[in-house]
Amino acid sequence: MGKRFGLDAGEIRSLAPGHGSCIASDRITVDGKPVGYMYREKPNDTLDSGWRFFAGDESEEYTGRPANFELYDVNTIANYEPAIVVLLNAPVGSAYMRDGSGRFAPANQ
Repeated sequence: MGKRFGLDAGEIRSLAPGHGSCIASDRITVDGKPVGYMYREKPNDTLDSGWRFFAGDESEEYTGRPANFELYDVNTIANYEPAIVVLLNAPVGSAYMRDGSGRFAPANQ
């Protein structure tokens, strides 16, 4: 049985086009959790943005299973979590997590 995503393809709007691909946890796209942690690493290829998105509650066991993650266009994840859009031009090495107020704050300081 395939994954049941929270958004249908027809619901995806153009919020962050042209940013390339990313990897995101099923906790976001399948379970409907908000992005709680995101970081940008050196891209794997010219299509990869380097962005990785997590709900932030994934266990080590969960993250150890590749089936719990998928490759997406960054625009798709922006539709699940529009608050990421203002951070997408941050450089490689950037990381953000939700603070106590629910806003994104730098995680690597």
